Amino acid sequence: MTTTTPLLLITADPSHPLAHLALRYARAYLQSLSNKQDTDNEKLNVFFYGDAANTANCLRWQPADQSDVTKKWQALAEQYQLALPVCVSTALSRGISDDDNSTRHQLEGNNLATGFTLVGLSELAMMMQEDSHLIQF
Repeated sequence: MTTTTPLLLITADPSHPLAHLALRYARAYLQSLSNKQDTDNEKLNVFFYGDAANTANCLRWQPADQSDVTKKWQALAEQYQLALPVCVSTALSRGISDDDNSTRHQLEGNNLATGFTLVGLSELAMMMQEDSHLIQF
């Protein structure tokens, strides 16, 4: 039996309710996988694009009375060995960079949150070529 892999294309800014919904969906899906017996071929792909790149900014401050989406994605990724790819172009255009891109583009420092990686759109294209079910938040 062939299964489809959910691909969460997250485009909502971390302050938007859809960003929180994407996180809840991912958590519920991964928990359901961990409760199953045979999950060898099942996984979850996520991709942060557009305003969702702000999720990967380790300098984004969050008031104590609000949920910190960045930290929750980091915890989820660590728990389930989940990759957190972010479109490099949309990240850089929002002032988010890693060491390599800071050097390449002569930027002062980096602010990419731990666990997130900057990747090209080819990563998204490869995920879409898999037997995937695209869900945009």
